[in-house]
Amino acid sequence: MSNNRGADLLARTLTDAGVAHVFSLSGNHVMPLYDAMLDARVQVVHTRHENAAVHMADAYARLTGKASFALLTGGPGHANGIGALYTALASESPVVLLSGHAPLSELGTGSFQEMRQAEMAAPVVKASWTAASAAGLGDDIARAVRIATSGRPGPVHVSLPVDVLEGAYDGEAERDSPLLDVEPRPLSETAVDAVIAMIAAAARPLVLTGPVMAEARAGELRATLARALDAPVLCMESPRGLNDPSLGGLARVVARADLVVLLGKEPDFTLKFARAPGFAKECRFVVVDPEAAALARALDVIGHERVVLSTVADTVPTARRLIERASGLGDGPNAWTAEVEEAVRYRSEEVPAIASSEGPLHPLDIGREVQRALDAAWDSVFVSDGGEFGQWAQACISSKNRLINGQGGSIGSAVPFALAAKVARPGATVIALTGDGAAGFHLMEIETAVRCGLAPVIVVGNDACWNAEHQIQIRSYGKDRALYTELSPTRYDQVAIALGGHGEHVTRAADFGPALDRAIASRKPAVVNVVVQRLAAPTVKMP
Repeated sequence: MSNNRGADLLARTLTDAGVAHVFSLSGNHVMPLYDAMLDARVQVVHTRHENAAVHMADAYARLTGKASFALLTGGPGHANGIGALYTALASESPVVLLSGHAPLSELGTGSFQEMRQAEMAAPVVKASWTAASAAGLGDDIARAVRIATSGRPGPVHVSLPVDVLEGAYDGEAERDSPLLDVEPRPLSETAVDAVIAMIAAAARPLVLTGPVMAEARAGELRATLARALDAPVLCMESPRGLNDPSLGGLARVVARADLVVLLGKEPDFTLKFARAPGFAKECRFVVVDPEAAALARALDVIGHERVVLSTVADTVPTARRLIERASGLGDGPNAWTAEVEEAVRYRSEEVPAIASSEGPLHPLDIGREVQRALDAAWDSVFVSDGGEFGQWAQACISSKNRLINGQGGSIGSAVPFALAAKVARPGATVIALTGDGAAGFHLMEIETAVRCGLAPVIVVGNDACWNAEHQIQIRSYGKDRALYTELSPTRYDQVAIALGGHGEHVTRAADFGPALDRAIASRKPAVVNVVVQRLAAPTVKMP
């Protein structure tokens, strides 16, 4: 076969970009690219659902810090993957979605699975377009990677008409600029010095960052920045924002801050729009954002009179420049920093130190044993879904490599996240916690894990309920009107066994630790089905 097809150019461009894995589900429109990736030695992680493929690309991007690729077929395959793009967008994850597409030569004639795909993806990506020529596919990929990784990282979509993939080009590929040539835009030195001076002059300064500064992606950068500025630097990546259980009593101390630096973090619903009483009326703000539109929106939300400095700049380069310019504003952690750190560590006294011993487990029974297993591993990744069980998990389990559902507040991503974590870090112990409702989205991906030799451990908190919605019903309408949220007490462990994995069923707290150890030791994808108490997510009430 000719190696001058558009598909061959695209596959070679992926290789040039250092792409080793593409997360995909096959279909008619992308078969030329499947063929081309064989010669380019790009490995396909072939999933059971398109949505799962995009979630996997999202998790892989977060753990590697590089653009990650999902490849779907056109029409309904493309449509199935759109929902997962919103999770990636809210989490600032540089995912590139490539979707097969009806032939350009047949558009407007009722072609097979013809759909306005670029328009469908546009609201949940940074950019979306349809490739126009075989020779231009290399530049399409280069452009997609640059957009996904520059400024505020986020997903990009490119539709690939099958006749463009199959079409020949004359060997002169179009590429306007180097593939990974992303020019960082840090804060100017003058502005950096101004920010450092404001932090030094403030009594209670606080730096809040977005998901791109999460520890799994930025490593020690945030901690290094906090030491350089002698001020607390916190990452906001949960839909519960200031009430994120993993941040303990943060809401209590945020209200006392007199200067807040928003470094790539928008003053949105997670920060209660920077309004009182969440933030003091006299609190002043510095706003640094990669996007001019987001910066303008922040000024309107906060109020121009409360913003002492605002500018467009990229988050990570700005953090590095602040570290370079700040030699340390004090002699070590001060009283305010200690107060913030204590608040973040705080957990309400109403949370029992020792949970249940008989009957359904308290989520803390699970959290303690999962933490033990993560701490014992030489490398580990903690994955958490959303929902009530996920919030318990995030409250009581910590890890440098943490993947959560993110600010978008979706559920169902934990299982594909866990598989992608094993692709990114094959030797790591990967443990994902998900409720039984969320587990139902992608539990068939256990078969993907078996087929691909991936062995994460999935802990399913089984309360036979869509518990987040159930708790809303109880609070808002009363227990008698809590309907339509019940589930069956399904044996999800047996589902894993049927698919070729390992399964454990736990009904007593004393049995969970040994079951978890067996699941890890099995070296198979494992599901530990745990009967848990039907509890509302933890709330931190710091005095």
